Amino acid sequence: MRKIFVLIGILLFTSILVNAQYNIHWRKIRHEVSLGAGSTNFLGELGGANTIGSHFVKDFDFTSSRWVIQAGYGYKLAEQWAVKGNVLFGRLYGNDALTEEFHRNSRNLHFRAPFVDVAATIDFSIIKERYGHRYDLRRIKGKRNLPNFYIYTGIAGTWFNPKAQFTDGNWYALQPLGTEGQGYIPTREKYSRVRFTIPVGLGLNYIIDRNFGVGFEYGVRFTLTDYIDDVSNTYVDPSIFADPMAAYFSSGTAAADWPGVGPGQQRGQNEYNDAFMFLTIKATYKLRPRAPGMPKF
Repeated sequence: MRKIFVLIGILLFTSILVNAQYNIHWRKIRHEVSLGAGSTNFLGELGGANTIGSHFVKDFDFTSSRWVIQAGYGYKLAEQWAVKGNVLFGRLYGNDALTEEFHRNSRNLHFRAPFVDVAATIDFSIIKERYGHRYDLRRIKGKRNLPNFYIYTGIAGTWFNPKAQFTDGNWYALQPLGTEGQGYIPTREKYSRVRFTIPVGLGLNYIIDRNFGVGFEYGVRFTLTDYIDDVSNTYVDPSIFADPMAAYFSSGTAAADWPGVGPGQQRGQNEYNDAFMFLTIKATYKLRPRAPGMPKF
């Protein structure tokens, strides 16, 4: 009986010691950098699903996915809380020709937009990150690695530059052209290509060893603009444009037999702002403090 109590005591002491060591572990390794790549998908007026009136993820169109690169830095505030800085660089795309929905397809507008998104987020780990034993000893079952599953939100700023392809095959920026009468009609001012964004998302990171990890991140950016794709309001009289390219991008691409391009007709839907989402696979690296007298590597 005494041996049983001694064994239980040893197990309890070992468990407490391991947990204490992990608490020390995360305090010593607060800094982390990450790099990833994946795809984006635009959620707005142009392109989208094959139904009318779709909104947000219901409007997802896989064929409009484009590339994105992600880089980030994180700092642990507590075992389950971290603040992060994150940069996205990529491209968004939408094309009415890719949807079978009649009105969108007849409108026949398209765009692509390079973008840069800089976000500051607060992360909460639902499953706390844990690194198991360094060695796998026979007949000894120790703690195994646990992935870090987290959710986040924060604030971001996004720069975007919508472009469309002209008949000469080149792509031209749409914002300077004022395709919905901006700069021609007094009540319509040109929109800014830098706007605040609300980031939300989730991710999972699995520790390979004490420094490296791999995982994924899914995020959504709710923008405070409806002009990521340069479409939001109504058609205007094309005769107001001084530049024939502006008239072409405003309504000249629509189907010849479609009557919905007259002045005042609905060109976009300004009830909702635009959004975009992304999915990346990323690698992480923990920055360890250098002990005195030790080399940096």
